[in-house]
Parts: sequence; structure tokens; C-alpha cells
Amino acid sequence: MISPPSATSTRRISSRIASITESATLAVDAKAKALKAAGRPVIGFGAGEPDFPTPDYIVEAAVAACTDPKNHRYTPAGGLPELKEAVAAKTARDSGYHVEPAQVLITNGGKQAVYETFAALLDPGDEVLVPTPYWTTYPESIKLAGGVPVDVLADETTGYRVTVDQLEAARTDRTKVLLFVSPSNPTGAVYAPEAVREIGRWAHEHGLWVVTDEIYEHLTYGDTAFSSMPVEVPELADRCVVVNGVAKTYAMTGWRVGWMIGPKDVIKAAGNLQSHATSNVANVSQRAALAAVTGDLTAVETMRAAFDRRRRTIVSMLNDIDGVYCPEPQGAFYAYPSVKGVLGREIAGRTAGTSVELAEIILDEAEVAVVPGEAFGPSGYLRLSYALGDDDLAEGVGRIQRLLS
Repeated sequence: MISPPSATSTRRISSRIASITESATLAVDAKAKALKAAGRPVIGFGAGEPDFPTPDYIVEAAVAACTDPKNHRYTPAGGLPELKEAVAAKTARDSGYHVEPAQVLITNGGKQAVYETFAALLDPGDEVLVPTPYWTTYPESIKLAGGVPVDVLADETTGYRVTVDQLEAARTDRTKVLLFVSPSNPTGAVYAPEAVREIGRWAHEHGLWVVTDEIYEHLTYGDTAFSSMPVEVPELADRCVVVNGVAKTYAMTGWRVGWMIGPKDVIKAAGNLQSHATSNVANVSQRAALAAVTGDLTAVETMRAAFDRRRRTIVSMLNDIDGVYCPEPQGAFYAYPSVKGVLGREIAGRTAGTSVELAEIILDEAEVAVVPGEAFGPSGYLRLSYALGDDDLAEGVGRIQRLLS
């Protein structure tokens, strides 16, 4: 007699992959673009990418690379040697962190760097402290690696910054890693140097690893300065991995070049994984990244000035809406307003009980796409990227103002 197949044997998708959710930010951006393609005048605040073109000198380097046959072949899985050297030099120049090229792994964008870092560090059941609100990819990468994300919530009353006391309260004997992000996606929060030192020393004292995402290092405003964790706490360097890339600084989101910097054994392990997963990053993109990181920061300063102007505009306009409170972001290019005062209110004949429902109403009624707070942690918030043109920004937030007034 043949036994019927078990539920496990008939499952088409593995439980590990089935538990992963789609990137909410990319989903919102895709929906906004689809509606625009259908003729609706949708303004999208969803995608975290600069609206500027990649600087000309970078594009020219890529064009030249296309014609060189050496770029038509496999290259080392861990990255072009000259790009690894340039990333090490750029890191010393920009943050004061001195590393060897052997401590650098070139990845297919920052997302691959994030995943491979956690895959190299975590065993099943290891816990990672995740300051919340968080970028939507972090907990998914941790879970894919077998780890357990542990939210440590910071809200608008603290400028979305966690404290050592909160981290200590969340630490257990299973805690292995602290995730640290400054400037932050989605909130734009930036930790002062003394706070970076305090948190880094606490992590070192308890033997924790720190994974620090520095991809927004050049996007800070006013008197706010970026501080690199392994520079502020040098004794932590042997248990610290830095994630970075060219996407945000150089308007190169589509080129897909990132990197991780860490102890040589971790980089070697992550490189072994990459050699089986993807092999080398596309050589043309690597040549473009080489031009980016070895060039000056003139184009970056131009973009940052525009982001700063838009930052001030969006915060002012959002805070003019009854029931909305938006702390001023000090970095990145996101506003993260609390909309708790709007929830439960009737809007165009509908009532939003969550920020997901509010985002749906805003899209349907005002034709503006925003990302609800549930994508980044708790309900009651929206994320709006201000990396879009000044006119679209003013029109889009103006529509939200009129809808919620």
C-alpha cells in the first residue's frame, strides 16, 4: 500500500523562502510606475534612489570598459584587485578607517553585502539586535541566514535613536550581533560621535559583533557629521563588518556595486559563498565604480545641496498637516513622519486604522505613493523619499495636505 504524500513533501516552496516577504519599498515603487504607465498622474515617494543621472565621468569609464576584451571574461569572484585597493583608499579618505584590500569584498549591491555578512556570521538561533524602524531588507537577510532579528524600538520622541540602556535590555545569552545604521534608512537619524562611541564600547564589552551600514555616509546636513563605528571604537575592528556601496552617493542604484569590509577570515568566508552564488560583479559596473570611488566628490556635493533643500521643504510641509509630526532628518534622503494623529479619522469617506490603510487611501485619493511604517516596524508612520524633483515633491506633499486637511 502506498502512503499518501505528506504535507511537507507536497509543499512547492520551501518554508525558508516562503517566509520572506517582498521588498515593500520596491513594491510601492513598482505600483507607482505601473499606475503612471497607465496614464495616472501618480507621484512616487517610495524608491530610495537619487533622481540625478550617474555623473558623466563614471558613465564614460563604463563605455570604455565595454570595448576592452579583458572585461568580457570572468574576473576574481571577490572583486577586481584594483577596485578593492580603491575601496580601501576611499574608506581611509572618507571615514579615516584604514584597511587592507584583503579585507574588502566587492558585492552585487549593498543588499548582497548585507546578506553575505549575516550568512558568514550567524548560526541558527543567533540573535541580532535591530534598531527599529529598520530598512525592510535587514530582518529578511537575518532570517535567511538562520538568525533571529530582535527589534529595539526608537520612536519619534527620541529622534528614532536607540540608547545603550535599550540595547542592554534586549541583549540575551543568544545575542551575537548588533546592527548599527547611521545615517538611517528609513528615518534619516544620525548618531552623534559620542553616541557611536558609547554603543560601540558597550558592544565590545559584551563580545558582540557589529554590522554597520555606512551607505549614506556622505549624506548628512547642517552641522551633523558622519562617524564610523570602527574609527570611533578601534578595539572593535576585529569584530566589525562595514557595509557600503556606490548606489546612493554616486546615483548608481542600477549599477549594483557594493562591498563589505571586515576581518580577513569573515571576508574569505563571504567570498567563498559569493563564488558559488554569483561569481564576480559585472566587470563594466566594477570599472564604473572604480571611476566613482577614485574621483572627487564635486557631483556628490551638488546632489547633497539639492537633498538638503528638499529636506527642509518636506519637513515643513508635513508638519503643517494636522495630526502629523515629522522630526527633522539629519541624514540620508527620507522623511519619516508619525501619522498616529491621523489614524481613525475619516478621510474622503474612509477611515484608516493603520498606516497601511492610510497609504492606500493616499494613493487612491491623492495619487501619491508612500511606504507605510509596517514595512519598517510598527504601524503609525509613513516613509517619504525626498530624492525626487522639487516640483514633484511640493505637488505630492501638497496633495497629501489637501487630502488630510
